[in-house]
Amino acid sequence: MSRVAKKPIALPKGVECQIQAGAVSVKGPKGTLKIASPAGVDVAINGSEVQLSAKNQNDTKMAGTMRALINNMVKGVSEGYSKKLELVGVGYRAALQGKDLNLTLGFSHPVVFKAPEGITIEVPVQTEILVKGADKQRVGEVAAKIRAFRPPEPYKGKGVRYSGEHITIKEAKKA
Repeated sequence: MSRVAKKPIALPKGVECQIQAGAVSVKGPKGTLKIASPAGVDVAINGSEVQLSAKNQNDTKMAGTMRALINNMVKGVSEGYSKKLELVGVGYRAALQGKDLNLTLGFSHPVVFKAPEGITIEVPVQTEILVKGADKQRVGEVAAKIRAFRPPEPYKGKGVRYSGEHITIKEAKKA
């Protein structure tokens, strides 16, 4: 049995977990998330805890993976996830137009990004973007898509970067 899977998942107040045929759904104040349950993993609810176990020796790794995914779902529907992006460069800015993110990144045209369902985008300052949502994977994916419009370049560090991301700056050519 995997060490991760042995640990039970505590369900906070206001979070419900249900097991349907081949799927586990978690419902909380920030929304509902659902995941397909693999064949070799047993999911059981004991009061306010979710316990996972592998049906046989070959499925121990999958039990640990499922435990981590369900734990992320529980945290997502109770607290939510967020990623912060920073725009570094002269004239680089972001603005919200309804639910769409309008980015000025030094191209000849503005870049418009439509927020997918379940994800909210906030722009507290023109050079900061906050991506929030209940699904950890989708929050990271949306943040990566926004960063991909103009990743940080290695000479001046201009571009869209994650908050706290370290960019190694290269030395310019010498004459």
